[in-house]
Amino acid sequence: MAAIGNRGTVTEAAGFNAEADAQKLRDAMKGAGTNEATIIEVLAHRTIAQRQRIKEAFKTTVGKDLADELSSELSGNFKAVVLGLLMLAPVYDAYELKYAMKGAGTEEAALIDILASRSNAEIKTICQVYKKEYEKDLEDAVSGDTSGMFRRVLISLLTAGRDESDKVDEALAVQDAKDIYQAGEARWGTDEVKFLTVLCVRNQKHLLRVFDEYKKISGREIEDSIKREMSGSLEDVFLAIVKCIRSRPAFFAERLYKSMKGLGTTDTVLIRIMVARAEIDMLDIKAHFQKMYGKTLYSFIKGDTSGDYRKILLELCGGE
Repeated sequence: MAAIGNRGTVTEAAGFNAEADAQKLRDAMKGAGTNEATIIEVLAHRTIAQRQRIKEAFKTTVGKDLADELSSELSGNFKAVVLGLLMLAPVYDAYELKYAMKGAGTEEAALIDILASRSNAEIKTICQVYKKEYEKDLEDAVSGDTSGMFRRVLISLLTAGRDESDKVDEALAVQDAKDIYQAGEARWGTDEVKFLTVLCVRNQKHLLRVFDEYKKISGREIEDSIKREMSGSLEDVFLAIVKCIRSRPAFFAERLYKSMKGLGTTDTVLIRIMVARAEIDMLDIKAHFQKMYGKTLYSFIKGDTSGDYRKILLELCGGE
């Protein structure tokens, strides 16, 4: 019943009683209107594992599916958050990927945010869940919906073949840095395959050494070279990989900031990160956000959203 990470704002509720929570939710949806405050109070303060127990209890005592009931009672962004909270992590990721590729056009940001930041084990599970839920291979879906080198990077990430040891081969790190430099800054045109081979395959510790070496050779951070050498979705995915290697929480803090700054809010990104990271590393994301932007994530969400949607996000944020 514990949280899936140990740096989340959502932690196991003490004195948990699935049947009592199911009853509370049933009462919240009874009669005319819905008591959203109760829904927030229950669902934003239970772990994913506890929410699964509530779903079971609801089905047993009411004979209906909790997600279906909530779906018919709620709407908009608030509904999207609530339904996301009811899913197991890989189910939510698979759902977000499916939704990103639905209809005309693709929400590349979803493919990048998820595939660049998940571990091998997480990606393997997402692939299994996707196949089971949607009766199609995720690789085929991504392949049919993307193209060129961007597609090749995503397919590489989907193989979940990254070395996850913490072995650093010094000589190879220097060679990797040289190879990337020669594939980009040092020539006319860019050999993106070299970037893929190094960035999608090597382990985190090794890549941090590569980035240091790269700066020595080129006089630039690798992120700056990627921005100079590439554009569009390919630039976005390589930058996401580099940023996640350096610090996942910092990557998500930046994604949250960009989803809210300026005019309008990219709610899909805001919701996806708040739901997916709430019980994994939200505490670290908040700390990075404050350090990077001099304001709290809480204050940003508060100023950028409204109504029950705002209330549930602020609960997931876990206060200032």
